[in-house]
Amino acid sequence: MGYRTYTTDAIVCGSRDSYTSDRSYLIFTREAGMLWASARSVREERSKQRYALQDFSIIRVSLVKGKQGWRIGSVEAISNPFMEASAREARAGLSAVIKLLRRFLHGEEANAAIYDDAVMALSCMTVADIVDIIDLQEQFTLRLLHHLGYIAPHESFAHILTADDPWSVPNAVPPRGRKAIEQALTASHL
Repeated sequence: MGYRTYTTDAIVCGSRDSYTSDRSYLIFTREAGMLWASARSVREERSKQRYALQDFSIIRVSLVKGKQGWRIGSVEAISNPFMEASAREARAGLSAVIKLLRRFLHGEEANAAIYDDAVMALSCMTVADIVDIIDLQEQFTLRLLHHLGYIAPHESFAHILTADDPWSVPNAVPPRGRKAIEQALTASHL
């Protein structure tokens, strides 16, 4: 019996070592949501996958669903925003976005809108001015919580929620939006 291979774009949100040279990765995929996948012998120096599978990497990955869970087949690195960021503040913003994804997304549920927002936020933070990084982070948080149903649209920040590309010109989230974020984070109990 053969196993089906799924090829998708993904963000590496974390990893943990297993056995001598294996590693399991928490990846947020566009088509399958957040999942753990293992890679064999990836910690060995001769492994070709080890550099593509670094934390914060945006990758194109082939996954196989087996009896023991997801396995990583081939990996193609697209970018690593953390390595591309030159400012310390940008790296802190990137970490905050990944922490939000890890905090709120659980299970294999596809959410292409959140994935697209995360990729755009990560990419924009690497080149953003230091003063815009907080705005980008708040915009992403507002949009994430809205997509997950924690925040209802309000006229003061509806333009941030409905814009196709809110990332090119970072807007400060209005006070009503910040209050909505704060209430949603409290209400989520996560």
